[in-house]
Amino acid sequence: MNVEVTTVSKKPQQLSQAQAAIYVLSGEELRRMGITNIPDALRLVPGIQVASIDSNKWAVTVRGFNDRFANKLLVLIDGRSVYTPLFAGVYWEAQMVPLADIDRIEIIRGPGGTLWGANAVNGVINIMTKRSDETQGALASVVIGNEERGFGTLRYGGKIGDDFSYRVYGQFRSRDTGFQQMGAHDDWQLGQGGIRTDWDLNSKDSLTIQGDYYRGDAGQQITTPVSPDAGPMAPAAVTTFDEDVKLRGGNALVRWRRTISNNEVFMVQSYYDHVFREEASLYEDRHIVDLEVQHQFPLLAHHDTVWGLGYRLTYDNTRSNELFRLSPSNRTVNLFSGFLQDEMKFFDDALTVTVGSKFEHNAFSGFEYQPNIRISWMPEPNHTLWAAVSRAVRTPARGEHDVRLRVVPTPATAPVTVAISGNDQMQAENLLAFELGYRTHPHSTLNVDIAGFVNHYDDLRTFDAISPPPTITIPFSNRMHGNTYGVEVLAQWQALDAWRLQATYTFLAMDLELEHGSVSSEKLREDASPHHQATLWSRMNLPWNLELDGDIRYVGDISVTGAPVSHYFSADVRLGWRPTPDWEFSIVGRDLLDNRHAEFLPTFLATQATEVQRSVFFRATWRLNL
Repeated sequence: MNVEVTTVSKKPQQLSQAQAAIYVLSGEELRRMGITNIPDALRLVPGIQVASIDSNKWAVTVRGFNDRFANKLLVLIDGRSVYTPLFAGVYWEAQMVPLADIDRIEIIRGPGGTLWGANAVNGVINIMTKRSDETQGALASVVIGNEERGFGTLRYGGKIGDDFSYRVYGQFRSRDTGFQQMGAHDDWQLGQGGIRTDWDLNSKDSLTIQGDYYRGDAGQQITTPVSPDAGPMAPAAVTTFDEDVKLRGGNALVRWRRTISNNEVFMVQSYYDHVFREEASLYEDRHIVDLEVQHQFPLLAHHDTVWGLGYRLTYDNTRSNELFRLSPSNRTVNLFSGFLQDEMKFFDDALTVTVGSKFEHNAFSGFEYQPNIRISWMPEPNHTLWAAVSRAVRTPARGEHDVRLRVVPTPATAPVTVAISGNDQMQAENLLAFELGYRTHPHSTLNVDIAGFVNHYDDLRTFDAISPPPTITIPFSNRMHGNTYGVEVLAQWQALDAWRLQATYTFLAMDLELEHGSVSSEKLREDASPHHQATLWSRMNLPWNLELDGDIRYVGDISVTGAPVSHYFSADVRLGWRPTPDWEFSIVGRDLLDNRHAEFLPTFLATQATEVQRSVFFRATWRLNL
């Protein structure tokens, strides 16, 4: 409850005072989870749905609409958005932040558009790394296992004078394939390096400069249509083949921060991001330049105001082939934004009211606004009741506006050609969200957090055919609305000084309705997220510097575009040993309750899903602190 968070209001505040459903994963918790990637770290967070598609692809969402390209979730790394504007989602296989460098991950369940802008519809995941002066010295870590074939990290941090610190790192991973009856090709190799510097210019000003570069291959098995030679009514031909997707990219970020007083902070941040991706159905070379200005100050007594302005330029270059085409093949997109939010306190700070709105103008749906009002009541320091009403939007992706993508018909032998096409009349999806939460710390050993929500969506994305066989064109459109509602419960209990337990339960229900005349399969998304999820996580310190950690997870049944995926139980166990302050060894077993299980299926692109297999790996870490 005393954890500091910044994502809710873009300023530091105690988690106990937050007017939102928020969860924080600390760097220490990440260390003890026995994980090697960020999606697996999110599996124990209430309200989040995480599913493996194959060895290098995940579907991650908050409060429903799960997919590989979950388009209602905004993901940030140190303030840099990693949401792809081409397909609306996140390439999780390219987000390889060194886990030892992460200070914390803040997860907001619910709309965050008032501060963070379009696409923060159902939630925000904000990954924040440590300052470089917190990672002084050397670190070397290696992971070897039956699925993790090799994962190594090297890092060094130092100082120049008293006020300038830096760190550099490099890492490489090689991961084995998942299970598929006819053989899989989803192995994965990726290397990444980066640098961060933090410079305290004086007592008020600080400057952060950081950057990363990655390069790798992600294997996949993909099925694509082949143009028939026997005429338009001949049976459609498909081909299945293995390929290695080429991945590379880099980023650079600069942030200047001036602390004028305890209640007034001015910040300027700019970043450049480059993403390159080449596969059979896609060639993307994208460049983004982003500039943001933010100012927090006390407008009047009992008022804390924050405002900001932003500009983002996105330029992409794509190539057409028989399967995939964007028209135009390259496009420059400008995004202008601004926000204003005021926090007002009454009755000796027991009642807090926050109002604000984000305003944006984008190239695809024009002007958008995203207001909210949030209220919290703290009758006692250990009890917080909060409520919120918010409007959020998801703006059309570049692909939804400009794409033509040939897809495999159903059944695959049907004598038709099917193509999904963009629609320049595509509008933004809209959400009106109602949230209510209660957070309490009834005893020094117990924390309880309960959140409920009702979401109403309009103008949801659909596909509806507009041309008859043999050539069927299916454009994007906005012909669906619906409601979702749910409850998320978290309980944390310090059973003993050396033993901590955490339990979560998530209930989610979705009801989507197509407009009259629409037969879009997008309605099936209401079944792609489980109705019930539950977790139990234990962390125990044992004698002789041993650590015993484990979790049990339950994920309910889902159906992905009509294909069922059964519920499953899973368990992970970690045994760690720290014989000296410099050395740490651990052995981890993941997904131990069965040999293998399926978690999700591809939707947009016909890649071959694989099953998650039981895995064991050994990790050794050496630290030399300066």
